[in-house]
Amino acid sequence: MGLASPPFRPTSPSDRPGPGHAHWLRVAREVADDLATDTVAREQAGKAPFDEVSRLREAGLLTLLTPAGSGGGGADLTTVYAVVREIAAADGAIGQLLGCHYFLSYSARLLAEPALAARIEERSTAGEWCWGGAFARQEPPLPLARTSRGLVLNGRQSYTTGALVADRLAVCAVREDTGEPFAVLVDTAHRGVRIDDDTDAFGQRLAAGGSVEFDDVPVKADDVLGSLSADEDILSPRSALASPVGRLVSVQLCLGMAEGVLAEVREYIRTGHTPWQHPTWPVGTSHDPQVLTAYGELTVLTRSASALADQAMEGVQDLLAHGEDVTYDEYAETAALVAMAEAAASRAAQESTARALDIVGARSTSARLGFDGFWRNARAHTLHAPVTHRLRDVGDYVLNGAHPPFVLPS
Repeated sequence: MGLASPPFRPTSPSDRPGPGHAHWLRVAREVADDLATDTVAREQAGKAPFDEVSRLREAGLLTLLTPAGSGGGGADLTTVYAVVREIAAADGAIGQLLGCHYFLSYSARLLAEPALAARIEERSTAGEWCWGGAFARQEPPLPLARTSRGLVLNGRQSYTTGALVADRLAVCAVREDTGEPFAVLVDTAHRGVRIDDDTDAFGQRLAAGGSVEFDDVPVKADDVLGSLSADEDILSPRSALASPVGRLVSVQLCLGMAEGVLAEVREYIRTGHTPWQHPTWPVGTSHDPQVLTAYGELTVLTRSASALADQAMEGVQDLLAHGEDVTYDEYAETAALVAMAEAAASRAAQESTARALDIVGARSTSARLGFDGFWRNARAHTLHAPVTHRLRDVGDYVLNGAHPPFVLPS
């Protein structure tokens, strides 16, 4: 049974190769270094990250996935995942914001018909849109009703990533007449859209999350990206790819936060600030057995998760490249591999950000140093994306051959 078809990629006579992976990774590192200089101060200020989004826009990162001939960066998903990881290492909240933008904007290629996807991508690139939203159905559904004026969207979503700064929101709405869920694109400037900065999370504060109320917001035909039904009779091959593509964003976000805190701890220790410094050890070296053991364990944990993530990315890229030649069983195998990578990356992020405080010692309680921010960001994200269900999916697949369900990231 064929499951996956190639994602839509608009072509143009003027299309040309983009600058390449190395270029965009260098750009991401420059932006990450810039963000790292004032991460603690920005989080403590708690302002909506309009300036941060401007930095991403000016660096060309918001249009990274658009073909170069159409005015974008011409990057592929491998580059996008690397960029998210690099940004998350410096600022987990901005990494989440950017990763959400990439997944939701790319989902138009997977969910919408090719002609519609082309129109949306063209408008998004021209306006340098920042996308926010969420597709996971963890709240009461947003009703999408047909009226004499056409489709209208109502309801409230209690948390929406990027809501405070997004130009467009992509959300899951359910048709009242059929009960089928659809991905819907909404202009945040419409008068029927009300966004409240009412999120009081202890972590990921700069992910620009907030509640959104929709009051008779008109939904045009071009605003309906496609079905989000998990029913195999409705779920299209192209739409099915949205699950592993999106969940790998969460994987990279977790890995970025784990690698970021380990890098900060390494720098801190190398300056001689170890909690159990022996008087005979030279200042600026790291010889304490407890520090070495703890850091070694966390490094192994994070690099192991990274290796799993690489395997999962290769699997997803194969699905995207082989199209209709991919079987349902092959798709299920890749979905299970992504679930394994999620579980490993989540554990690496939680362990590294928590135990980093022990390695640094009592000094890690200083708000000025910002070590607590890594833990709070990682914990807030992993609570919204718990891996318990993913571990169950892996077990069910390995033991019983059950195909993992179609689950979108929260």
